[in-house]
Amino acid sequence: MSVRVRFAPSPTGFVHIGSLRTALYNYLFAKKMGGTYLLRVEDTDRTRLVDGAIENMLHAMSWANVEHTEGVVLGEDGKVTQVGEYGPYIQSERLDIYKEYIKTLLEQDKAYYCFCSKDRLDKVRQVQKSEGKVPKYDGHCRGLSKEEIQAKIDAGQDYVIRLKLPANKEIKFNDMVRGTVKMNTNDLDDQVLMKSDGFPTYHFAVVVDDYLMKITHIIRGEEWISSTPKHVYLYEAFGWEAPTFVHLPNILNTEKKKLSKRHGDVAVEDFRKKGYFPEALVNYVALVGWSPEDNQEIFSMDELENAFDVKRVSNSGGVFDTNKLNWVSQHYMKDADDDELTKLCIPFLVETNMITKEEAQEDYDKIKAIVSLVKEGMHYAKEINEKVDVFFKDELKIEEQDALEFLKLEHMPTLYEALEEKISNMDEIQADLIKPMFKEIQKEHGIKGKNLFMGTRILITGQMHGPEIPHVVTILGKEEVLKRMSFVKQNYM
Repeated sequence: MSVRVRFAPSPTGFVHIGSLRTALYNYLFAKKMGGTYLLRVEDTDRTRLVDGAIENMLHAMSWANVEHTEGVVLGEDGKVTQVGEYGPYIQSERLDIYKEYIKTLLEQDKAYYCFCSKDRLDKVRQVQKSEGKVPKYDGHCRGLSKEEIQAKIDAGQDYVIRLKLPANKEIKFNDMVRGTVKMNTNDLDDQVLMKSDGFPTYHFAVVVDDYLMKITHIIRGEEWISSTPKHVYLYEAFGWEAPTFVHLPNILNTEKKKLSKRHGDVAVEDFRKKGYFPEALVNYVALVGWSPEDNQEIFSMDELENAFDVKRVSNSGGVFDTNKLNWVSQHYMKDADDDELTKLCIPFLVETNMITKEEAQEDYDKIKAIVSLVKEGMHYAKEINEKVDVFFKDELKIEEQDALEFLKLEHMPTLYEALEEKISNMDEIQADLIKPMFKEIQKEHGIKGKNLFMGTRILITGQMHGPEIPHVVTILGKEEVLKRMSFVKQNYM
């Protein structure tokens, strides 16, 4: 039997990091098992739909390189389309299918009509809570006769259709992460299967769809564990074999609480907008809840596909730590192709008016050299603005008190004169000329160590720390270096 798995998001807005991980684990499992990974859109909750969410979700998955081969896709024209023999893959286009299967359950007395109003349901739950009971439907409509049901329908009363769970039945299933899970129907609710608007609930549609689409393994978040026994019973009610279940642990913040938007960046788009490489984000997300055998931490997608083992998924929540993500991401930044990283960084430089779009084209080689110089300390591309202002300032503004005090040291006028003379005599500044120049200054004036190197940096950049001076002066050029030194002398010395 060929493995078939699915990622089945609801189009309700941004793609959460947890959704990315669910999709990734489905993708990796399918790759490892030589199976199929498909994407289905679950849009039966019409109150939560967000315009453009399907397109945004597909773009996010494509950006992350978690690509499916079946289901809902973006066509070459950028419009949503569907590929595969088990469609439609959008639930709102499958209503006739659900009606057919709900009819089967009604005929077999495994589901029933419920005409209870919201007010009645609220009152029942309030009473149950006051009595210390778990709030659930009280079965008020389970015993209605066919005549009573028809009369209510003819009178135009709204209704839902509920699952008719048997009393005191133990339902169990095997979870690849948690082992055997058991639950008694006495502790479960008669779940609504079809809503009054004619749309199925998640709990009904997911079972029908997974069966008809021949899904063999359901890999999803642990929030669905409590509902799974009802899904298992539905499979049994239809006479179908249930798939294998894999419930993933929640992703937690550093305070060990469920990751949510109020805690900061939690959407794939948040990280894309900051200029993370998708490979870095996927690499880290894979490790939040799964551990490889050999403690390797930096993975290419190919390596993840080979190493992933669902049996090594943890049954406890994984912590999403931005500092750890940045540690992983720094590896990708450091090893990135300079052209690729430069193109990623340029929009951020333009956005903050460091450069214009025209300058990005005209001075591309200079910008590339700057990016190459500072990339080792970067975690994501947007940080470029914090690293390179020294290269784009028209005038140096020295704000560090320590730097201002350093300029007042006794040797600084002598260092200034020596640097000005030697740089003026160069035809052009080259990185390999700077080290010999420093040796000459040491020999001629006795200025060395911190006094020499930090003093030079402050005269040229206005800062006490930063990229290596030979590379900085080469990028700035002779004219700009002399201009900056003169400005510092006139305004700060």
